Amino acid sequence: MKKAALINSHISGVIAEMGHTERLTIVDAGFPVGDQVKRIDLALKKDVPGFMETLEAVLTELQVEEVTIANETKEINPVFYEEMLSCLKKHNPKIHIREVIHENLKLEAAKSKAIVRTGEYTPFANVILKSGVVF
Repeated sequence: MKKAALINSHISGVIAEMGHTERLTIVDAGFPVGDQVKRIDLALKKDVPGFMETLEAVLTELQVEEVTIANETKEINPVFYEEMLSCLKKHNPKIHIREVIHENLKLEAAKSKAIVRTGEYTPFANVILKSGVVF
C-alpha cells in the first residue's frame, strides 16, 4: 500500500498493487532469484545501489507490519543487522521482526510479489517485507 513518492516505476507499481500481508523482498547481489517471481534488478556495480538506501526508499512508500530476516545476518554482520533494524523501526516502531534460517528465507522469498535485487555485496543483506495497513 503506497505511502509516498518513489522514482522507480517498477517498484512503485508493485507496491501500488500490493494488498495487506503480501510480500516484497529486497536482496543482495548474490541472492538466487528464480523465474517464478518478478525480478526488479537495480544492480549496477558492486554496492550500487546499496541495500540500505534501497530499503529506505521502499519504506517511504510501503507500509510494513512484519519483516523476515535470516538469523545468520545477526551472527555474520551484527553492525549491518542493527543498522537494518534501526531503519525498519524508524518507519514502524511496532514492526514485528521474524528470524528464520537463510535457506528458509530463500524459500519464502519465492512467494513474494517481487524481488528487488540491489548491488549490495554484504553477506545476508536480504529482507522480506510484509505489507501492513495504513491507518
